[in-house]
Amino acid sequence: MEVHPLFDKMARAQGWHSHALMEKIAESGSIQDLHEIPPDIRKVFVTAHDITPEDHIRMQAAFQKHTDNAVSKTVNFPHTATIEDVKKIYELAYKMDCKGVTIYRDGSRDQQVLSTVKKPKNAGEKNAVRERPLSLKGWTYRMQTGCGPLYVTINEDESGLFEVFTTMGKAGGCAASQSEAIGRMVSLAWRSGVQPHQVIKQLLDISCHSPSGFGDTKILSCADAVAKAIQLHMVSNGYSEKIEKRPLFKGACPDCGGIIDHQGGCLTCRACGYSECG
Repeated sequence: MEVHPLFDKMARAQGWHSHALMEKIAESGSIQDLHEIPPDIRKVFVTAHDITPEDHIRMQAAFQKHTDNAVSKTVNFPHTATIEDVKKIYELAYKMDCKGVTIYRDGSRDQQVLSTVKKPKNAGEKNAVRERPLSLKGWTYRMQTGCGPLYVTINEDESGLFEVFTTMGKAGGCAASQSEAIGRMVSLAWRSGVQPHQVIKQLLDISCHSPSGFGDTKILSCADAVAKAIQLHMVSNGYSEKIEKRPLFKGACPDCGGIIDHQGGCLTCRACGYSECG
């Protein structure tokens, strides 16, 4: 919890400061309806959500009038904002000669800078895990790894991505068991509410000693293959998730485990001198 230093100073000087009041402010996100705080104080200390989106634009325009470059200013909207509300703000910004405008609708991301304190869950309360229905629709993607072809099946329910199954072209072995474990953990994460882009971020770029392919189609490991299959699925099915970009190559040396990179067209280990070109 962060308290404005001037607000804290005035509250203590005027004798109405208390820890209970500060917690109450944090939970409500505003002091406008707290009548134990003097009206003149409430008038001065307003938050980004206490003023209208139109006032945000007027504030930006006042600065823009005396600034050559564009002014960085976020227009905060309530969670109930509509597309039409946003359209009006962009048009107002244009009419008032703002060079740019950024809007943010409250609650449109999992985590955000400005948020109120959420009450802790009751003891024993857990996140609900989605139950698996009898049947699901799915897509299977063939990913070529250094251990052979990996078939990644992605199933969905009415809420979105639900589970992942993996099958190695070569039955058994360490790669097959690790891929199955990855699929189980990804499935549990999705059913527990973890967003797809968070799963991709954790798996993408994990490398092993036996990569496969070249350039953008390069698969660094089975984990990397699962991440790329999820990306491919999301792009193919119109998910509006941010797709992670990775560098051309980052892997591990098969001899010493050190970092290898491109040198003169070959993959070369910085530590022991291993070269894929021989």
